[in-house]
Formats: sequence, C-alpha cells, structure tokens
Amino acid sequence: MPSDQPHDPVNSPKHYTSHPSGVETITVVEHMSFNVGNAMKYLWRAGHKSNSPIEDLRKAQWYVTREIARLGGPNGQ
Repeated sequence: MPSDQPHDPVNSPKHYTSHPSGVETITVVEHMSFNVGNAMKYLWRAGHKSNSPIEDLRKAQWYVTREIARLGGPNGQ
C-alpha cells in the first residue's frame, strides 16, 4: 500500500502491508493451504499487530502443528 493512500483496515490492514518488501501478505498466502497460509500470516505480521511477537509465533506454530497432523502425524508420514 503506497504511503500516500489512506489507511484501510478492511482491505489493506497495516499489519499485512508493513513488510519491508512492500508485498502484501495475501499475495503470498493465497497460494498456500489454509493452515500453512494462516501460519505464514502470523509469521509475516509477528510483532506488528499485537504487542507480543511471541504470541504471533505461537499462533503460527499452532497452525503448523495442525498441518503436520493433517498430513499424517507428528513426523508428517
């Protein structure tokens, strides 16, 4: 989101557009499975939305754990 545009919390939330690359999160995660995409969203915004990057990282871990289980268990087999 260009800096001269007004903040749009619905269509372009700051915590999804703050990456130094300028790439918006949805551009990347829409090509992933649900769990992996959600994990990536939490990793992408870690520390930008909440006051706790640890909380964001734990949420990402939760989705990764679910994806591992979905693919076949703790070893992904």
